Amino acid sequence: MQLKPIAEQVVTVVGASSGIGRETALQFAKRGAKVVVSARNEAGLQSLVDEIQRFGGDATAVIADVADFQQVKAIADRTVEVYGRLDTWVHAAAIGILAQFDEITPEEFKRVIDVNLMGQVYGAMAALPYLKQEGRGALIHISSMEGRRSLPLQSPYSSAKHGVEGFLESLRVELKHEGLPISVTSILPAVINTPYYNHVRTKLGVKPTGIPPYYSPSLVVDAILYVAENPTRDFIVGDVGRILDLAQRLSPELLDVVLTLVGFPGQRTDQPKSENAPDNLYEPMEGYCQVEGDFNELTIPSISDWVVKNPALKWSAIALPVLGAAALFAAEAFKNRNQA
Repeated sequence: MQLKPIAEQVVTVVGASSGIGRETALQFAKRGAKVVVSARNEAGLQSLVDEIQRFGGDATAVIADVADFQQVKAIADRTVEVYGRLDTWVHAAAIGILAQFDEITPEEFKRVIDVNLMGQVYGAMAALPYLKQEGRGALIHISSMEGRRSLPLQSPYSSAKHGVEGFLESLRVELKHEGLPISVTSILPAVINTPYYNHVRTKLGVKPTGIPPYYSPSLVVDAILYVAENPTRDFIVGDVGRILDLAQRLSPELLDVVLTLVGFPGQRTDQPKSENAPDNLYEPMEGYCQVEGDFNELTIPSISDWVVKNPALKWSAIALPVLGAAALFAAEAFKNRNQA
């Protein structure tokens, strides 16, 4: 499967007014891609387009709520109308609520599912006809490590991300069966320092936080840019994400115990916040159109992401122990033979 160089791509970024989506659009444009950006927040989108155009990039904005299929379809239609084709679709739109399950209303739970799961489904539905028409391309869906391991106080979000993982697995196999060279990638970030925790609805009585440590949004964007040129099935972002994935595979019960201890205090700040405070569950919020959130002091680097993006190093890390074991075995066999 061969994807175009980024400089030759037309890229649509959904959920682009802040956080990961905003930085993704900026970096694609800086590398020469033509970019269509979409979100509910008109002011955030306009400031993004202005920023891209100031450094000579080419960008178009489409206001849309991803819970509505017709609005999502309009994003894809507008992309092809303006630029003639679609090469890469990046879907980053997400909302959330942090609360005990029995404090979440059916309407709130459904809204998170409608945006975080059905929005991703609608994105693929809208983009695929144009990718098939082009004969190749990439669907890049921003999932979460909560698609692998659910967290307490985030049952709607975790449910939606598990749904995204199941959806993408099914879609990927169908496209392979059809012989279509369309890459389907799930990006699974650990905790990322974006304005997400300023946007979410909370019933904790305080401003919520992710369980530290945090990683920079740029780390996720680097992964997105990498898979836009290098077809990749899944890309976990952050060393802690890979540790969490391994721990979940080895012993979900042990993780239950760990999260019982750290999952509740670890998602609370000491900053009071009412459940009636503004949030973006149903409407976009004023402000918070920046890339980074409020937790820079808790942000750390990740080594494993760099290794994954350098295949030679990745395979060397695997091959060296194997070759070393084989050499020891051969030396022992030669020694035994000589002794015999």
